[in-house]
Amino acid sequence: MAKHKVEDIRNLAVVGHAGSGKTSLVDAVLFHAKAVDRRGSVDDGTSAADYDEQEKERRTTIDSKIFHLDHRGKRVQLIDTPGKADFIGQALCGLSAVETAFVVINAHAGVEVNTRRMFNEAGRLGLARVIVLNKLDSENADFDALLSTIRQTFGTKCLLYNIPIGVGAKFKGVVNVLQPPSPLPDGLLADPESVRAQLTDAIVEADEALMEKYLGEGAVSPQELLAALPKAVAAGTLIPIVCAAVRNDVGVKELLDAFVDLAVSPVVGKKRTGIKSMNGETTEVVLEPSENAEMVGQVFKVLNDKFIGNLSYIRVYSGKLSGDQIANLRTGKMARIPGLLEVQGKQTKPTSDAIAGDIVAVAKVEDLRLGDTIASSLNAPKVPPMTFPTPMFGLAVEPKARGDEQKISGSLAKMTEEDPTFKVIRDPQTKEMVMMGMSQLHLEVIQQRLKKRFDLEVITREPKIPYRETITAKGEGMHRHKKQTGGAGQFGEVHLRVYPLPREITTEEQCRAQFMNKTQFPQIREDYCRYDPEYNFAFIDCIVGGSIPNQFMPAVYKGCMEVMERGALAGYRMQDVAVEVYFGKDHPVDSKEVAFKTAARVAFKNAVMTARPVLLEPIVQLEVTVPSKYTGAILGDLNTKRARIENQESLPGDLQVIIAKAPLAELTRYAAQLGSITQGQGSYTMEFSHYDQVPGNIQQQIVAKAAKAKEEEEEE
Repeated sequence: MAKHKVEDIRNLAVVGHAGSGKTSLVDAVLFHAKAVDRRGSVDDGTSAADYDEQEKERRTTIDSKIFHLDHRGKRVQLIDTPGKADFIGQALCGLSAVETAFVVINAHAGVEVNTRRMFNEAGRLGLARVIVLNKLDSENADFDALLSTIRQTFGTKCLLYNIPIGVGAKFKGVVNVLQPPSPLPDGLLADPESVRAQLTDAIVEADEALMEKYLGEGAVSPQELLAALPKAVAAGTLIPIVCAAVRNDVGVKELLDAFVDLAVSPVVGKKRTGIKSMNGETTEVVLEPSENAEMVGQVFKVLNDKFIGNLSYIRVYSGKLSGDQIANLRTGKMARIPGLLEVQGKQTKPTSDAIAGDIVAVAKVEDLRLGDTIASSLNAPKVPPMTFPTPMFGLAVEPKARGDEQKISGSLAKMTEEDPTFKVIRDPQTKEMVMMGMSQLHLEVIQQRLKKRFDLEVITREPKIPYRETITAKGEGMHRHKKQTGGAGQFGEVHLRVYPLPREITTEEQCRAQFMNKTQFPQIREDYCRYDPEYNFAFIDCIVGGSIPNQFMPAVYKGCMEVMERGALAGYRMQDVAVEVYFGKDHPVDSKEVAFKTAARVAFKNAVMTARPVLLEPIVQLEVTVPSKYTGAILGDLNTKRARIENQESLPGDLQVIIAKAPLAELTRYAAQLGSITQGQGSYTMEFSHYDQVPGNIQQQIVAKAAKAKEEEEEE
C-alpha cells in the first residue's frame, strides 16, 4: 500500500450540520478524482457514502465512512461524518483519526448548531480547520452577511482562500486569492488585493523566517505563501474559507486542490502522544509520524458486518504496520491478524502494509475494541482513549419473542462495540435492561439494525430515571445473624460505621491519600481495605484482635457491596460512601461466609438509615438554540422543569442560545415539547453533568413509590 510517503498523506474529516452537503461533497470529489466509476447521489440513493439502507431511507448519514483518492501526487484519506447530533459519536471517531477538519456550512442556513459544535470539537483536538462554504448557488444566499457571521462566530482568523464569482443563480466559479487569473473575471464578491493582504498576514504569522522577509522586503511570492500555508493552518493563525456549490460542480476542482494545499500532513499537523510505563513510572512520549519509528496505531471505528464479521479500522500514528501479529495494549496480548485491508467506503481490498498516517482495516480480530492501542510490542506507548458525550436518553428493552433473552444480550453487546454513545445497562433492582443513546432517533436506528442484522425485534418502554442514593452524615449500625436449622447453624455479627466520601475522589491513590489512612483510622489494616471507583466506595477494615476472622472479611465486603448495588432507601445504586468495619463476633462452629455476608448487609443498611440518606438525581447540561422570538417561552418552560439558567447568548442570524442545567427526570420528552413551542425551529443538545440532591418533597414521592412497588412484588 505504501507507495506514498508520510509527508504526502492528507487525512481529513468532512464535518458540519445535517443538510450542509457533506456527503454530496464527498461524492463529487471522489468522482472528479476518478476514485469511483460513477458519481453518486444522496437523492437517488446511489451515494458512495450513504450506502446503508437506513441512510438511503432517511436521506441522512448515520455512520462515518472512510475513502481515499489521489490528487497531484498526494494520498488523500477522507472521512464522511454524520451531521445530526444524534450520531455525534461517529463524527467524533472520524475527527480522532485525522489532522484536518473540513467544516461544511450551508450558505442558505448559515452557521447551525452542529456546525459550531464540530468546529469547537476539532479545535479541542488540536486539528487544523478549513471552512467550506457550500450551496452558494442557493436562492437568498447573502454572501457578505454569511462571511460576517462566520467571523463573528469562529473568529477573525477565518479568511477567504478563494472568492466566489457571483452568488445564488449567478454563482459560476471561484478565484484563488494567491494565484488569481489575469485578467480578473467580472462579478467577484470581494476585493482580491484586500483579501490577499489579510491572507498574507495570517500565513507569515506562523513562519518566523517568512515574517522577517515580509517585514523587511514588504512582499512574499505566491510560491512562498503556498509552501507556508499548511504551517499556518496547523498553527491556527489561518482558518481558510473555500467556496463551492458541489451539486452543480462549482468549486469542486478547487476543493480537491484545497485538500492538498490546505489539509496538513501527519508531519505538519498535531502529533499524537502516548503514555509509556517503565519501572512503575509513566511518561508522555510523542508518536513520531515516521515510517522508521516504533509502530503504534489506534482503533477508531468498529463495524460488525453480517458477511465480513468484525471489522476494525486503524489509524497508524507511527512506524510501519505489516506482518501477521499486533500487540493489543489493552489486553496485554499479541493478536494474530489475517491481513490488512485498504478501505474505499463499503469496498475493501487486501494491502501488504501501512505506514504512519495511513488508515487501514483488519477483519475478524475479535479482541479489538474501539479506542484500543495496537503496536509492534507490548511495551509500546499507549494512546489515550477517545472521549465521548455520555448518552442520557434511555429505553427499557426486552425481546418481543420468548426465548430471545440470550440473543438480545449478544446483539446489543455488538452494537455497543461499534457505537461509543450507545450503552446497555442492567438495573439490579428492577432487572430492567436499559439501552442508552443520544436521542429517540438514535435508539430507533439501533432497533432497526437489531431487526436487520440479527432478526431481533424488541419492545421498548420508558425506563426508571437512574437515581442514586448516598448519605450526608456519619452513621452506625450492627447486626447479629443467628440461624439454627437442626444441624450446623449460621452465626455472624458485624459492627460498622458509614461516612460520606468526597465525590471529588476518583482513584484508589486519592482515596488512600485523603481518607483511607492511619490519620483518619488509626486501627486500619491497609491490606484488607478496598476502593471501588465505579461507586466511589471505600471499604475500611479496622478489626482488632480478630473479632472477625480474616477469612470472613471478603464476605463482609460482599454484603456491603450488595447494598451499594441495590440501595437502602428506595432501591437505587449508592455512591460516595465509606464504611468502617470495626468490631464483630464469630462462632467456632456456626460461623460461615453466608452468615457474615448477611450480617454485613443488614448492618450496612441500618447504618445508612441513621446517616441522613438522600436521593441524588442526574443533572444534564442543556444547550437550547432557538429563534429569538421564542426565547421568553423557552425560559418560562425551563423554569417549570427546575432548570438553572447559566448563560444566554445571541448568535448571528437572530438566534439565541440558552445554556442551563436541569434534572434529567424533567426532560424525558423534551424533544417533542421543544418542537411544539418553536414550531420545529428549535434544537438542543444534552449531556450528563453531575448528580445532585433531589428536593425533599420529590424524594418522599419517589421513596413512597418504591416502597409500594416492593410491597406489591412481595405479595405476588
